[in-house]
Order: sequence, then structure tokens, then C-alpha cells
Amino acid sequence: MSLPDLFHSPEHLRAEFVAGLERQLAEPKLGTYILVLANASYDPVIWPLLRGRLADRFTELSAQVSEALRSGRKLGYPDDDLMVFLKLMAIGFSAITGTEWRQDGPWEIQFNALRGLRPPRASGQRTEGCEPPPFNPNGFHFNKPFLAPEILWQGELRRHPARLLYNKFPFADLHGLLVPDPERGLPQRLTQDWHLYVWHLVEALAERLPGLGIGYNSHGGQASVNHLHFQTFLRTEPLPIAAVHWTHNSGAAAYPIPCHVFTSALEAWFFIDHLHRNNQPYNLIYQPDRLYCLPRRAGGASVPWCAGHAWYEMAGGATTFNRDDFVELGASHICDALAALAPG
Repeated sequence: MSLPDLFHSPEHLRAEFVAGLERQLAEPKLGTYILVLANASYDPVIWPLLRGRLADRFTELSAQVSEALRSGRKLGYPDDDLMVFLKLMAIGFSAITGTEWRQDGPWEIQFNALRGLRPPRASGQRTEGCEPPPFNPNGFHFNKPFLAPEILWQGELRRHPARLLYNKFPFADLHGLLVPDPERGLPQRLTQDWHLYVWHLVEALAERLPGLGIGYNSHGGQASVNHLHFQTFLRTEPLPIAAVHWTHNSGAAAYPIPCHVFTSALEAWFFIDHLHRNNQPYNLIYQPDRLYCLPRRAGGASVPWCAGHAWYEMAGGATTFNRDDFVELGASHICDALAALAPG
């Protein structure tokens, strides 16, 4: 079965990713500017390519916002975007740097200051269980017209209409939001059909895109939008959860939270269905011929350095938003936070 040209190779995907950011940079909106800035500053390859144009556009937008506020004129921007941009103005463009990384034991720690500016959505709300409310066409969803510039690609993907959007505040390489059958308005609840779809999609895409993975957050597992979506990423190194020394990968070391690994799509679904019947939140990481499934408590760990544990944090990554946390965070803090999310 043929795949869209976007997924022809890592090089082609990155080139199209950059081209889409350049297209958005020409848009007059604050939201698209914030998206381009966050994606470019996250990626050490893209940042040098776009930094100069981002600096020029920052100067233009800052003057526009300042003049409007001084004159009392209303700006036609969403409040969330305006608040983020005002924070950027306070920081100053010259102080914006790329994402920084370090390891502590098996754990991956990033300093991602721009993601710290992300406004809270449903992931910050208190939830019980994994059953989402019905899809709300009046709430935030991926069919909103203002999101059209943020679409990287849309078309048919393995016999289903699909849409791939940029993640506005990325924390993974070439981070995308994959929305299958977007116009149907499906809630964030995995079904057997969509599970099998993603399982086989990863297998097909990984033949051209080594290092591809897809993450999924259930309701109650830090899903931030009640519109069925998955998170795509491309890595040159495996996630910490994939390290061979963990017991779930036939090693000797116990992962801080129970992790179930499946190499059969149907066996994985039987377990996920069991979680649904028990109203148990969870996170998934799909990789070729392998699924990591992590049942967990609803909500996030109560730790100051983390905005919430979604699939990336459950897989052993830590995203910090200030330098003190980035420097001081250690393996024991990450282990304790994961262990605190183990289902009761």
C-alpha cells in the first residue's frame, strides 16, 4: 500500500517540516508565530535556519502589540496567544535559546523553556477514570478554522482521511499531532479499529522512517484535547523505556511503574480493553512490532518541575521549564514521580 510522499524518508519529512514552518512564518497571526518559534528553537538543525527571520518578525509583532496596548486598541488575537507573546516580550528574543539536554542514569532530561509558556488545556483538569465526555463541537478541537495554517499534511493515510498538525509546543523531534478521520469528531477514546490502525501504520511508516514512534494519552492520562489524536515523533536514540536493562525488556532492573510490553496487536488490544472496562487511565507508545502500555493514576504527579506526566514522561523523559530544575533534577526525583503514579 503506497504512502504519502511526506513519509518518503527522514530527510524528506524534515524538509517538508521546515517548509511548513517557513509558510507559517509568513502568516500575520501570533499563534502561528509562537508555533514556529517553539518548533524552531526546539530543533538544533532548524533553529539556525529560521532564527534571523524569527527575530525580525518578533520585532514587528512586538511593535504592533505595544502600540495597540498603548492606544487602548483591541488586538484580534486569542487571549492565550496574546498572553504567551507578552511573556516572550518580557523575556526578550535574544534570551531565547535552543532546548538543552542531559542524561541522569537512564533518564532523559530537557530544558524546554518555551513549552513552559503553554497555556493549560484539559490536561490540567481533574479527571477520574479513562472514559472521556462526548466530543464537544463548541470546545477546542482540531477542526477549528484557525488551526488550518498549522496543518503540515492532510489526505488519505492507509485508506482513512487523516490530518497531521504541528505540535505548537513540541517536546519531541519532528513532533506531530495525527488526527484520523478528523471531521467525524471522535472523542479521545481508543477503539480496537483505531488501535489496529495505528499498530499497522507504525509498521508501514517505520520502513521509511527509522526511529518513528507514536504516543497516545488516554483521558485521565494527560490527554489535553478531547478529539481523537495520536502524537508522532522521530528519534535517533531509543526512549529510556526501551532500554534493554528493564525487566519489561527481559533485563534485570525494575521500571518505577508497571510497564506492559506487547508484540501482538490483538493481545495488546485485549489488555487495553480490560483497562477500559476498569476505567483505568493509561499511556501508550507504539513502535514497530512493539507496544509499551503503562496503566497509571489519573492526573499527574504532584512535583513542581513537571506540568504533567503524559506518554513522554511515562517513557522516561523529563521536561523542565527553568534552569534550576534542569540542573538539579536527578534520577531519584524521576523514579519517585513515576512510582507515585502507579495504579492503586
